[in-house]
Amino acid sequence: MGWIFVFIAALFELTGVIGLKKFSQRKSILNMIMFFGGFGGAFAFLYTSFNYLQVSIAYAVWIGIGTSAAVLVNMIFFNESKSIGRIISLIIIVVGVVGLKAVS
Repeated sequence: MGWIFVFIAALFELTGVIGLKKFSQRKSILNMIMFFGGFGGAFAFLYTSFNYLQVSIAYAVWIGIGTSAAVLVNMIFFNESKSIGRIISLIIIVVGVVGLKAVS
């Protein structure tokens, strides 16, 4: 159950990141709700996951999933750099998160 909460928290974090990007481009109520609601929901679900998982593992996995998803979304939808260095770094993050999950 804890891993489901971490995954939902990562999805909310991604929503917050998209809201932050959109809010920085255009100040609107919808973008502000995405920004604050996304990060608020992320922290709520991450906090709930601590009832089932070790804090260090849940937090690291949440950060890894959220960071990877944010980088991919920004590369695909906001035309950020798709350099080989960024892609390799993203793969390293994913390998680290999978490794943490495997040993927990």
